[in-house]
Amino acid sequence: MPLTGGARQSRRYGALAAWTAVVTITVTVGVVLLPFVDLAYRAPALHVALETCEAVIALLAGYVLYGRFRSDRRLQQLLLVLALYTWATANLVLTALPNAVALAEGANFNGWTGLVIRSVGTLLFVGAALVPPGRQVGVVGARRWSAGVGLALLALTGVGIAVADRLPPTLDPSAPVPDPARPVLEAHPAVLAVQVVSAICFLVAAAAFTHAGRRNRDELLRWLGAGCVLATAARVHYLLFPSLYSDYLYTGDILRLGFYVFLSAGAAREIRSYWELRTRAAILEDRRRTARDLHDGLSQELAFIVAQSRRLAGHPGDELLAERISEAASRAQFEARRALRALTRPQELPFPAALQQSVEDLGERYAVKVVTDLDPSVVVEQGADDVLLRIVGEAMRNAVRHGQAHRIDVRLTADPLCLSVVDDGRGFDPGRTGALRAGGFGLTSMRERAAGLGAELSIASHPGEGTTVRVVRR
Repeated sequence: MPLTGGARQSRRYGALAAWTAVVTITVTVGVVLLPFVDLAYRAPALHVALETCEAVIALLAGYVLYGRFRSDRRLQQLLLVLALYTWATANLVLTALPNAVALAEGANFNGWTGLVIRSVGTLLFVGAALVPPGRQVGVVGARRWSAGVGLALLALTGVGIAVADRLPPTLDPSAPVPDPARPVLEAHPAVLAVQVVSAICFLVAAAAFTHAGRRNRDELLRWLGAGCVLATAARVHYLLFPSLYSDYLYTGDILRLGFYVFLSAGAAREIRSYWELRTRAAILEDRRRTARDLHDGLSQELAFIVAQSRRLAGHPGDELLAERISEAASRAQFEARRALRALTRPQELPFPAALQQSVEDLGERYAVKVVTDLDPSVVVEQGADDVLLRIVGEAMRNAVRHGQAHRIDVRLTADPLCLSVVDDGRGFDPGRTGALRAGGFGLTSMRERAAGLGAELSIASHPGEGTTVRVVRR
């Protein structure tokens, strides 16, 4: 029976962890059965560099997960953030920097503090894997969790520094460096116990995150689950070859680096998904705005044309009705073309450039000379640009149809934003009753649109001296 799309997708989410497990088991078996292969290399600077790289990856991934936590407030995301920041502290502050100093001074670094802090991060990590996925935590609860973990890390670090001289070494410094071609269990029993417990924790986390990733189609959890497989193998290798000599790089270090590489891959997929969602949301918002504009503009004009056409059928000689129908048809044509321009205009096109393009098109259509003076530094947010373009279009149409204008000047300035349309038409007397209603629905629409932007629209005119329409937003 062929698999459905959902089943294939589910298998794909589990395949990454499964193949990672196959590879790591093969590598581990090879480490044990091939004693002639060198499994440790003296590279002190590279060892410190790996710790630093892992700390940086943990910080970046923690920041990405914090963004997810801010949107859904789930405890799982918070625990993951705290775990990653704890590991970053252990890797950078308590391991990489002290090891770098120890190498420079030729001293031995006691690694108990870093080991304990890293174990705290592991417990937080497996806790994130086992916590109910739907459990949320409020702002106060998140602050308490963060403060509690931070205080615990400070306390453990302080105690570790205070008693460092009294603690036994994690690895006997007098013992010779083990043969890199054979496994050896020479670390302190507590260190070996920590590696066993950590391996179990990561194995449980691998199963939990892989299952959650398959169930929720979550790319980040998918990569976390596969990364935990590598982290489990790394702890097994640390049992065989304890990476406690800062001079040497072991197979466990490479596998642990693989965990962080998978973590960074999951974070990258999370960022990509975020931008895809943002893009889809922007597209949907553009469609809604275009639909709203078509409803408010084109559909109303068409409804007006239908109503006036019915009236004209009963009064075939009414020239006023015919003129109204003609004006409404012109406005409907403008709305349709404006919608097409909005749909095909590149989103990154700055508003001054879009305005220049729009007024040039209108000038050619109405056979009128257009002169522009546009400040290229003006920035208008998405949505407001279409409103201003509609106001300019209505003002230019009125200038040609009612004012018989031959030239129209369009100016745009910033601080405050001021958009003006000045024509050389016949003008009118604003004080005359009904004069400002000469443009009918168009002028009313212009005022309403400007008010919707929080702007002020003014109309200045005088018979024989043209008309100035100005929109100012402070």
